[in-house]
Formats: sequence, structure tokens, C-alpha cells
Amino acid sequence: MSTATAPRPAATAPAQPPKPPRRPKKRRPVESGEGVYAPTVLTRLGLLAVAALSIFPLYWMIVIASTSTANAAGFPPALLPGPNLLEHLGEALSDPEANLLLGLRNSMIITGTVTFSVVLISTLGGFAFAKLKFRGSKVLMGTVLFSMMVPLQQLGIVPLYIVMVELEWLDTLQAVILPFLINGFGIFMMRQYVEQAVPDEIIEAARIDGASTIGIWWRIVLPALRPAMVVLGLLTFMLNWNEFLWPFMVLSGENPTIQLAIRQLSTATWSADLSMIFTGTLISIIPIAILFVVFGRQIVSGIMEGSSK
Repeated sequence: MSTATAPRPAATAPAQPPKPPRRPKKRRPVESGEGVYAPTVLTRLGLLAVAALSIFPLYWMIVIASTSTANAAGFPPALLPGPNLLEHLGEALSDPEANLLLGLRNSMIITGTVTFSVVLISTLGGFAFAKLKFRGSKVLMGTVLFSMMVPLQQLGIVPLYIVMVELEWLDTLQAVILPFLINGFGIFMMRQYVEQAVPDEIIEAARIDGASTIGIWWRIVLPALRPAMVVLGLLTFMLNWNEFLWPFMVLSGENPTIQLAIRQLSTATWSADLSMIFTGTLISIIPIAILFVVFGRQIVSGIMEGSSK
């Protein structure tokens, strides 16, 4: 008699612990919500505040120039433009002691000549230091950098004045033009820009095609440097247009720049006509404002390209 054996249950694998449920991805709300629009509103308010602080000096200049000195110096001061702007403009331009029109002409001649020279020499020098290998280039570049460290107002005024006296150039425009025809910062800026904007392969290919050094500079380097040239030109124009100390030392009131002409609008420190002074200042910023309007896009593109290189 056989005995039947009961089948043994099959061995089962240990149960795996259940996987934790996936956390749903947080979706950025597309509709109104505090987390979405609060930073944007704060950012816009901050930008508006910065813009208002930047525009307020110009607005205040217009307010003072269009009202009387009594209202400008009174308390509370005038906050809205007055009706006298055109009258003050006519008085300032016709003042025989100030010579604003002559100052505008002299400043345009000085600033235009210096700006053209600085941009031209800086592009040539930057190209030479960046792409042309010649003996003594490092020493010359070090000299250019060292010239940027010498403060003109402290160490250069007296020697320059002695040179102008020896040349008998006092009270002449060339006395203001000559010291600023070359700018070490411009050469250094163009050198850095050429190294990044103009590859060596393009220059070598141009040489193989028979292009001369001047031809490479004219046809290849200059088109690549246009944004940097606009920025350098504007900086040079503003620096020389607003220069006061050196023209004050070598020019007289009969042959002023625009900054010296504005100074002549006031005959004494304690009897300054604020309306006339601010009117002259308003006239002096017109050329710079025109430059910003005409070359605004090139200036922004030049700054952006320079920051990305």
C-alpha cells in the first residue's frame, strides 16, 4: 500500500517593497499668481526708479533754464518748466562776454580733430600691436600702458604749459588739440578688440592673396572694428567736449571753448545767474545728445560685443 505525499508549495521570492509614488512636477502657473508677477513688478519698478534718477538732472536743468533765478533759488523751488526758455536761450547766445557761439565753434573744431585723430591712430596702433610681429613691440606696448598711469592733471600740466609757452601757442586752438591727439587707452582698447575680432587665419589668407598690410587694415580690420570705433569715438568726444582745466590754462576769454564760455556767463561767484548758467549748460549738451540719437544702436552693439569677447 503506497502512501501519497502532498505536493510541497513552491518557494516564493521575498516581496519587494512598493516604490514610493512619484512627486508630481511643479508646473509654473501661467495665470495670475504672486510667485509669477511679483519679481517682474519689482524689477520694472526698480528700472523705472533708475531711469527717473538718470533723467531728473536733465529735467531740472530745463526747469532752471526756463524760469527766473529768484524762482530757482526760492523755497519751495519751481518744479515745472517756466515760460522763459526761448528768451534765456536768446540772451545766452547773444551775450558778448560769454561768446557762446564762438565757444561752440572752437569746441567743435577741437573735439572733432582730436576724436578723428584718436580713432585713426588707435585703430592703426591696435592692429600693429595685435597682429604685426616686430622688434620692441612689448616694450612699446608697456610704454603705452605706463602712459595711462600718469595723471595729466598732477604731473603733466606744468611741462605741457612750458612747451606751449616755448612754441608761442598760448591762446591758440592747437595748444588744446596737440596734447590729446594720441590716447593710450584707445590703442589698448583697439588692440584687445582686434585680437578677438580678427582671426589670424583671415590675415594669412589675405597675405596669400597678395594684400598689403595697409590693404588688410583697410579692407578687413576696419570693418570688424566699426562698433569699437563708435564707442571709442563717443568716449573721446565727450571727454574733450567737457574738458575745462587745460583750456582754462592756455586759452583766454576772447577765444574760449564752450565750457569756458559757460563760465563767462557769471561775472562773480556771489552774483551768479543760475538761469543763464543752466541755459548755457543746456546748449552745451545738444551735440552730445545728437550723437547719442544718431549712433545709439551702434553704441549699444559695440558695448555688447565688447562684453562678450
